[in-house]
Amino acid sequence: MVRAMKKIIGLIIVGLIAIFNLTGEELILDIMFTNDIHGGMDRVEATFINPDFPPILGGGGSHAAYINMVRENSDGKTRDNLLLDMGDFFMGRPLGTKTEGRAILDYLNMIEYDYMIIGNYEYDLGEEHLIELLKDAEFTTLTANVVRKGTNKIVPYAKPYDIIDKMGVKIALIGLTTSDTAMMSFPEHIKDVEFLPPEDVLPGYIEEVRAKGADIVMVLGHMGLPYEPLEGFEERYGEGADPDRERRWGYDAQELAHEIEGIDVFFGGHMHRGFEEPWVDPVTHTLVFQGWAYGSSIGHVMFRIDKDTKTIAGYEVPSKYGGVLITTFEEEWIPDPEVGAEIARQTAIAEEGMDDVIGITNVYLSRSGVDAQNRIGNMVCDAIREFADADFSFVNLGGIRGEITQGAITYRDIYNIMPFDNMLTVLEVDGVTLKNILETRVAGTRAGLYVSGITMVFNRQRDDFDRVTKLLVGGEPWQADKIYRIATSDFLVEGNAGLTLLTRIPESQIIRYETNLRDAIVDYIEKNSPLETRIDDRWRRDDASTLTEELRQELERISDRR
Repeated sequence: MVRAMKKIIGLIIVGLIAIFNLTGEELILDIMFTNDIHGGMDRVEATFINPDFPPILGGGGSHAAYINMVRENSDGKTRDNLLLDMGDFFMGRPLGTKTEGRAILDYLNMIEYDYMIIGNYEYDLGEEHLIELLKDAEFTTLTANVVRKGTNKIVPYAKPYDIIDKMGVKIALIGLTTSDTAMMSFPEHIKDVEFLPPEDVLPGYIEEVRAKGADIVMVLGHMGLPYEPLEGFEERYGEGADPDRERRWGYDAQELAHEIEGIDVFFGGHMHRGFEEPWVDPVTHTLVFQGWAYGSSIGHVMFRIDKDTKTIAGYEVPSKYGGVLITTFEEEWIPDPEVGAEIARQTAIAEEGMDDVIGITNVYLSRSGVDAQNRIGNMVCDAIREFADADFSFVNLGGIRGEITQGAITYRDIYNIMPFDNMLTVLEVDGVTLKNILETRVAGTRAGLYVSGITMVFNRQRDDFDRVTKLLVGGEPWQADKIYRIATSDFLVEGNAGLTLLTRIPESQIIRYETNLRDAIVDYIEKNSPLETRIDDRWRRDDASTLTEELRQELERISDRR
């Protein structure tokens, strides 16, 4: 049944191509793309789809099956293909991290990627390690803005761009690395390189490739769209937008696509959020595509190219999916035997260290507790608050899926309690927003949050959004106007668990760390072992409680001001 379905999908794609070429005037270029693999080429349960009965993602083996099917339709004359990756390819899951990128590089070579962009995570083990690793790359590495420090010379392990001929059409591929890498890496790891502002270097390279006869210009960037592209665009360029707004981070894909002319297509990444349809800039008409992270899917877009003008006439997607992102379920895309077997072999080796001891707990870190408080939840929130140097941290109750028994703690324990690939995110918001987060999660019958950094009492007999009766932050009375650093996960910042209010926080007040919550927990355990985590007064329900005098006065103050 599955093999028959694959043949049907292939026939659908071939059928689309036949329709496109009825006049003989259009060529088809299949571009398949990935970004932010982070070592995620092993088989894994898709808990983000169904946490209780998750389907299996086939990893690199299933990716290979899909890629090979698409390539079978290429003839090099009227239809051809490219396979691209937008960086951050190995640091993350055990297969990539434990092999220091070797297993993922082997996979990229085996499946014959054409191009890869340098991402910020590529420097996590230092530039020297990256140089050695890329010596064995059988694909071309691109970046136009990473230079040797003190010069304008592109690092020797990458090219700024490449111009290739596909079916008689010259296509320029320009690579970019987020300039934020300088703020995300250990200084020692990047001491010999500089990350030039992409907005400064890109126009010159576009002019250069056009002068060399490029018909189509594609930018491949390790930088992405805002989580909500339309809202992000309105905030940046809509009516009332401040052109001189304070910029915390470097330019992203949306800004480059809007402010720089001459880009036909932009493939992005870095943000760990995929979009089924491209963002189309309303002024330049540049198409921006972006996929999900950790190897959960592969992007596929079929560009129609006018044979005479050698310009993009449009694009199509695999009709079965209705979007450009194909989730590689193992039952749908039976893994390629050779690729699947090699990844399985290396995964077994990589997971040997999963049982290494990273610390000790003197107490059972259980999910049993009082109201929305237990030892495992307290430990996790304490860990991410300490790592981010935040005033307050929180995690949804469903975000922790296991317990840690008294005694030794291993890496596998951390993966078991937090199977989701959520990234650490910091919000810089006022006290009103902080209180609203808490009120949202105790409104109605909602069960609350795991928290750290606060002392809170709430009364369920009071009206919704007026249930918090006591609130201290860092031991001090809550202040409505004070700006607090709040640490949580990117999953919650997207508005999940009922926290839709977080989606309205401007991107300028959000700091997206390239750190998995698991890494923050490991760091905390190593520094604070043996753990003595306990139930304390951070979260307490008291249906007889009334407003403390400090909270009452502060609420009255902001009420009078309004």
